[in-house]
Amino acid sequence: MHLSPARILNFIRREAVLCCAALAALASTLFVPPSAAYISYFDFRVLCLLFCLMAVVAGLRGCGLFEALALRLLRGKKTLRFLALMLVLLPFFSSMLVTNDVALLTFVPFAILILNMADASAYAPYIIVLQTVAANLGSMATPVGNPQNLFLYNRFALSPADFFRTMLPLAAASLALLCMGVLFVPPRAVTVAMGDVHGYNTRRLPALSVLFVLCLLCVFRVAPYQLLTAVVLAMLMLFMRDLFREVDYSLLLTFVFFFIFAGNMRKIGGVNALLSALMDKHALPTCVLVSQVVSNVPAAVLLAGFSQDWRALLTGTNLGGLGTPIASLASLISLKLYARSAPGGTRRYLLIFSAVNVAALALLYALAAAG
Repeated sequence: MHLSPARILNFIRREAVLCCAALAALASTLFVPPSAAYISYFDFRVLCLLFCLMAVVAGLRGCGLFEALALRLLRGKKTLRFLALMLVLLPFFSSMLVTNDVALLTFVPFAILILNMADASAYAPYIIVLQTVAANLGSMATPVGNPQNLFLYNRFALSPADFFRTMLPLAAASLALLCMGVLFVPPRAVTVAMGDVHGYNTRRLPALSVLFVLCLLCVFRVAPYQLLTAVVLAMLMLFMRDLFREVDYSLLLTFVFFFIFAGNMRKIGGVNALLSALMDKHALPTCVLVSQVVSNVPAAVLLAGFSQDWRALLTGTNLGGLGTPIASLASLISLKLYARSAPGGTRRYLLIFSAVNVAALALLYALAAAG
């Protein structure tokens, strides 16, 4: 394939975080030359679990289960406010199991379709922004909801009780805020006329459900991740080879590059001292602020090496997904999907996005800091 400047530029735009991670890792090797010690930087358990979860969840999404359930809830005569509430709650709760990015890939296009049918496309920017916030906040309630949770849960060997005691109160507060946000949508009557969902392969659902349960058992350390990886690879090779294409390899590579970068930073005396001091005195705001610049997944990988305060890391990187569009990579998914459906509406969307995210971040940060 010919790598023209245009292709290279498009790749950099599409995979900006991955490219930044690669450059950061490469730059760090100037201070800490590559050696066999690099192997100790990598968390192979997290990388294997991420691969397995992404493949299995992609398969579940392809079965059409989520769209079919959503359609049963939304079809027929409703109020626009009820429609908005359901469209927001669907990514909030589904993201707890299938991750925030999958929830948005599933329900943002669905919302655009439903709102067009209900002649309510004028409310699409606001409702999609609420969906995005819902997916980012709902996903913080479980270890498998987003990559940084999976990484931190594994890194600090957290127990389920420790994790849920920390995150469920914030998730409950987030749910209350989202329900309040829906009140700004008028309760006028609308009708959604839509046929059944077709074109999906539900024959895979039983096998994928078993694999997903096995993923959860491995996350909670009931089963070894090596067994899961072997089983998932065998199932994909024998019966579901198309799912190899659905895995987000750029996310896996981003983890690899940030493992290298973070490992090298810990070996540079001045950087180690600075970040350790910041995390020692201001862990929560540091996690939130760094997430705004590099997104919350790389922030978790980087900052976890400079602090043992897993509560601040967990809370800060999850709340850090609010704010700028790059604070959470899932937010960029919604932006791209909406921009594709309404090319001239990006500016309005970003204004609404900024207002809602700043307000939610301020309120939840105050709650977290007070606790």
